[in-house]
Amino acid sequence: HNPYTVPASILSKLPAKLHLQPAHPLHTLKTLIHSFFLSTSSPTPFRTFDTIPPTVTTTECFDDLAVPKDHISRSPSDTYYISPDTLLRTHMTAHTPRLLREGHHAFLACGDVYRRDTVDRTHYPVFHQMDGVRLFEGAGEEEIVEDLKEVLGGLVVKVFGEGLQIRWVDTTFPFTEPSFEMEIMYNGEWLEVLGCGKLKQHVLGGIPEKYQGWAFGIGLERLAMVLFDIKDIRQFWSKDPRFLSQFKEGEVTKFKPYSKFPPCFKDISFWLPEDAGAYHSHYFHDLVRSIAGDFAENVELTDSFSKNARTSHCYRITYRSMERSVTNEEVDEIQEEVRKGAADTLNVELR
Repeated sequence: HNPYTVPASILSKLPAKLHLQPAHPLHTLKTLIHSFFLSTSSPTPFRTFDTIPPTVTTTECFDDLAVPKDHISRSPSDTYYISPDTLLRTHMTAHTPRLLREGHHAFLACGDVYRRDTVDRTHYPVFHQMDGVRLFEGAGEEEIVEDLKEVLGGLVVKVFGEGLQIRWVDTTFPFTEPSFEMEIMYNGEWLEVLGCGKLKQHVLGGIPEKYQGWAFGIGLERLAMVLFDIKDIRQFWSKDPRFLSQFKEGEVTKFKPYSKFPPCFKDISFWLPEDAGAYHSHYFHDLVRSIAGDFAENVELTDSFSKNARTSHCYRITYRSMERSVTNEEVDEIQEEVRKGAADTLNVELR
């Protein structure tokens, strides 16, 4: 498996910029968040950046943020590398140190981010994040954390409405300390909304030490699925007018499903390569997605066993179009391509 090949299915998504498409749910959510921050100008007005290109260096994405050398996010099984030192950004935080060095003390950076992941209804290899940063001069940790919680509390009221129950869960992130996850009680369960915290000194780079600040990161799809009642993350990429016509610029409307087409299940079994380190399930999920596109709804490992020092995996693939019925013949063709692709590129032995 060549770690420096980005599948054509991913490259084709680069120009889409869903967060810039008027009336698209992701654009509406982005605009809602922007309008909240643009109305809070103290101590510095917020600037917005949402057209930063997604190709970054390993220095920007990992080293400047002190991501450990052995961290899983650096692995080609999680990240789309273009070359050993360039990649498609895995988070918008990759741009924070540079924006700070350029002198921006309050900003929002929004864009498309890329990660190899599992195939299911809540994960997609391209998604959208918004990062926010605010610096203070001469403020202490207590003051910064208090401001952070107050501002983000105001944000979720703007997005979800009044009367919310909010809780802050202590956690750890490479770039902030202390760090928190914010959860809200929504439809009877706790929903994680964002991660945030006080910026660590190394992220602030060459900025004078008198400046300290906070940062947060939000996954737009996760929130939009809840707000717009969208049950399958593939839906955001739909060009079907039955999907797109349901949304108007600046309005949060609940999505009404137009149909539910039947699924088609196919199984595939294979022996893993003898060099176990050469295989990762993300590579197989990625292969299925690159061949089947959005016909692939779910990929699940249904069986795994070892025999004579070799390991076998069996996966069940659920194929289903969100827009039409798919014939068994179509799916058989795709499945045959998946089998051939697995043998040719993942070095597995089909059973």
